[in-house]
Amino acid sequence: MKQLLNLQRFFLVSHVFSFVFGLAGLLIFLPHPERLEGLGTLGQKAFALSMSSGGVMNILLGTVAVAIFAYRILGLRQWLTFMIPAVVLSLGSELLGTSTGFPFGEYGYLSGLGYKVAGLVPFTVPLSWFYMGFTCYLLARTAVDASVKPGSPIGFLRLILGVVIGAALLTSWDFALDPAMSQSFYPFWHFGEVGSFFGTPYRNFLGWIGTGCVFMTVAALFWQKTPIVLSPQESGFLLAVYVGNVAFSSVITVISAGLGIPVGLSVVFGVVPALILWWIAATVRAESKEKTSPSSLAFK
Repeated sequence: MKQLLNLQRFFLVSHVFSFVFGLAGLLIFLPHPERLEGLGTLGQKAFALSMSSGGVMNILLGTVAVAIFAYRILGLRQWLTFMIPAVVLSLGSELLGTSTGFPFGEYGYLSGLGYKVAGLVPFTVPLSWFYMGFTCYLLARTAVDASVKPGSPIGFLRLILGVVIGAALLTSWDFALDPAMSQSFYPFWHFGEVGSFFGTPYRNFLGWIGTGCVFMTVAALFWQKTPIVLSPQESGFLLAVYVGNVAFSSVITVISAGLGIPVGLSVVFGVVPALILWWIAATVRAESKEKTSPSSLAFK
C-alpha cells in the first residue's frame, strides 16, 4: 500500500506541475511568441509539446492520481462503481450536448484535448468528469456521513445530501472553467451562442448539475450501505485536487479573459464550501476518536 501512496503523491504533484507548465505556455508565451526565441531549441520543443498535449496530460495525471486514491482507500468495487457510471453517463451527456445542444446549449470542442469520440467529444473529457466528480462527491459525502449517522431517523438524507452538495461543488468549478476554456488565448471549446453569463449560456450550468446528479446518484445507490470515513490527510488530498483545478481555471479566466466575477463565484460557492466540508469531516472524526480513546473511556 505504501507504493500506491507514493504513486498517488507522484501523480498528484505531476498534475499540479502540469498546471504551472500549462499556465506558462497559455499566458506567457502564447500571447507573446517573441519570447520563445529566448527559450532555445529545447524550450521551444517543450512549448510545442505543451500546446499539443498539455491538456491531455493534465487530465490523465489527475485521473490516475484520483483512481489510485479511490482504489487504495475505498477498494476496487467502490472505485469502479463510481468511475464506470461517471465516464459512461458523462460521455453520453456530452455526445448528446454536442449533437443536439441539450443539455448544455450549443457548443463544440476544438483541438487540444485529444482524440474525439465519434468526432465530437475528446476522450479526456469524461475522464475529467470522473476525477473531479469523484473528488466533489467524496468531499460532500465524507462530511455528510460524519454528521448524519446511518441509523439516525434522517439517515436516508445521507445519499441525497451527498449527491446535491457534490453536484453543486462540481458545477461551481465550471463558473471559472468555462470562461477559461472558451475565451482564453488558446480555447479548447466554443459555444454556438453568446451566453448571458459572461459568454456562457445559463442552461450550461443546468446541464452540469444535472449530469453530475445522475452519475453521483448511481454511485450513491451502489454505496448506500458503505459509510465513507476519511482521515484529514485523505480528505486533504481531495481538497488539493479540487482547489488546484479551480485555481488553474481561475488564473486563466482572470488574466486571459479578464473576468473576475466567475472566479469569485467559484471561490464562494466552490472553494469555501469545500474547505468547510473538509473541516466538518476532520472535526467530527477528531471528536469521535477522542470519545473512544482509552484515556477518555477510563476517565468515564
